[in-house]
Amino acid sequence: MSWLNEFDDRLTALDAQSLRRRRREVVPDHGARLMVDGESLLAFCSNDYLGLSQAPALREAVHAAVERYGVGAGASPMVSGHSAANAALERELAEAVGLPRALYFYAGYATNASIVPALVGEGDALFSDALNHACLIDGARLSKAAVHRYRHADLQQLDALLSASAARRKLVISDAVFSMDGDVADINALHALCERHDALLLLDDAHGFGVLGPQGRGALAAAGLTGAGASPRVLYMATLGKALGVAGAFVAGPERLVEWLLQKTRSYTYATAAPALLAEAVRASLRCVLGADGERRRQRLQARVEQLRAGLAPGADARINAAGWTLLPSDTAIQPLVIGDNATALAVMTALREQGLWVPAIRPPTVPAGTARLRIALSAAHDAADVDTLLRALRKAAAGAALATA
Repeated sequence: MSWLNEFDDRLTALDAQSLRRRRREVVPDHGARLMVDGESLLAFCSNDYLGLSQAPALREAVHAAVERYGVGAGASPMVSGHSAANAALERELAEAVGLPRALYFYAGYATNASIVPALVGEGDALFSDALNHACLIDGARLSKAAVHRYRHADLQQLDALLSASAARRKLVISDAVFSMDGDVADINALHALCERHDALLLLDDAHGFGVLGPQGRGALAAAGLTGAGASPRVLYMATLGKALGVAGAFVAGPERLVEWLLQKTRSYTYATAAPALLAEAVRASLRCVLGADGERRRQRLQARVEQLRAGLAPGADARINAAGWTLLPSDTAIQPLVIGDNATALAVMTALREQGLWVPAIRPPTVPAGTARLRIALSAAHDAADVDTLLRALRKAAAGAALATA
């Protein structure tokens, strides 16, 4: 029998562990609602943290760009794909994050998976937080550097690992906001360790840019390491498809490091450039983020975070306490409610959908075994009534879960 037939057994094993995933067809509805497989649901699953993906200013920017540039870029940035719009966006991104230079990529995952191997290689040492995103993990593997994984946010262990390393070139990589837990890295402490051990620090601020820091300029700005406080040993990466509501990513930092990435990053050199219409949409979004509209959206988002956390605080509801669910500490738009086992998390997700809400369950390998959860993602598109609806639905689902296990 061909080994290809084993895939049937492998898929069956995924089903047995409640680990098979499936896609849904979605269409934007209104507000924070999505049409999911033809059904209108109140969604708490999008990374569109400021609700900008459907903003009129972005739509208008795309329409104007199509008239000027057409649709596709036609070639890699190193040939003829680097449009005037892309060049302008790089200048504006660098200015926005207070760093000397920025490089604009077509996708966030490809950015991290390829800039890490451009920075370190065989004979070098790489130090990675245990909860880093998969794209950083893949970049570390592709680099062929010696990878040292430290416990999540355990800077004492990181210090010891850096001290024990005899490698001449050391790279520390970390999410700024951790995508499944919602907590924020201690960026100043990470930087101090890199200073002490002559290491380079790469931060992935996919979930912070647009939301954290003064005017939404990101976690690095919040730590005071931009502008006059910018460090020659920090590279800052962020995506443009979350709080900015479009697509793509960028890396910013010292001129010489960004120039090196321009020369050596394979996903930049050998991939077709992001089309100008997306660059123009990001430019329009960036103007919103940095302006008064962005500030209003961030205030609205923070109000929703506080409302949800108050409603799920220990002792706030006996049904949720009885179910044994845990809301992890987080001041960001990412609010993880840990359920425990995979099957129960899926059952809670189904119970919420039956009440008209879409809050997908997150299971291993995305999160550690035994910590399946609802990753509640809040947005400025939500209003107070939306969060009240979610809280009522969670309490009803918790009562059902508690009865099922009694």
